[in-house]
Amino acid sequence: MPAPKSDPDLAPLPSQTYRSAAVVGRKPLHFAFTPDAPARAAIAAHLGLLGLHTLVFKGVFTPQGRGDVVLRADLSAAITQRCTITLAPVPAQISSAIARDYLRDFVEPTALEAELGPEDQEPIPEEFDVAAIAIEELTLSLPLYPRAPGASLEPIVAAPAGSAPLTDAALRPFAGLSSLAQAMKDAPKAAQANSAADEQTQNKEKSPK
Repeated sequence: MPAPKSDPDLAPLPSQTYRSAAVVGRKPLHFAFTPDAPARAAIAAHLGLLGLHTLVFKGVFTPQGRGDVVLRADLSAAITQRCTITLAPVPAQISSAIARDYLRDFVEPTALEAELGPEDQEPIPEEFDVAAIAIEELTLSLPLYPRAPGASLEPIVAAPAGSAPLTDAALRPFAGLSSLAQAMKDAPKAAQANSAADEQTQNKEKSPK
């Protein structure tokens, strides 16, 4: 999934920050990020969307123990993308539940630990930017290959002059394997039938006339 563009000609992305010191060891902090039309237009431009019609990100930062914080939130959005085949507008609804753990004693995991361990643990920042979190989660939730209704890739047919067309199916690396497997499966049956027919013919030749 492409990251938001950093084109200086684009309008800056919105920001909505809260100091982490206001949460750590204190009370839960409820928030709501609902950007206005200009802010949504800026986000859409950075993400390459045709439109970001609504975006609502609501949740709560809750202190855990003496120094950790957990984030639980919900994101919903209405977007329009380009069809990857026809470039026609494709509307979509996004809905995602977010869970992140911010740890005071966070230790950067090794590559193996990062692959096998939790993916939602981070060090506690000086500020929580809920707008940045919302944009990141929206980016991760976007459909990778939006398609308009009825849009499909046409099969490739190619051939030099005087040759039979070479279809896309014939170019597939495992084309014909299914028919070959079936032929191999049927081979013992055919051999058995031929053996029985030969035996029957030999018996007829040996029988007295």
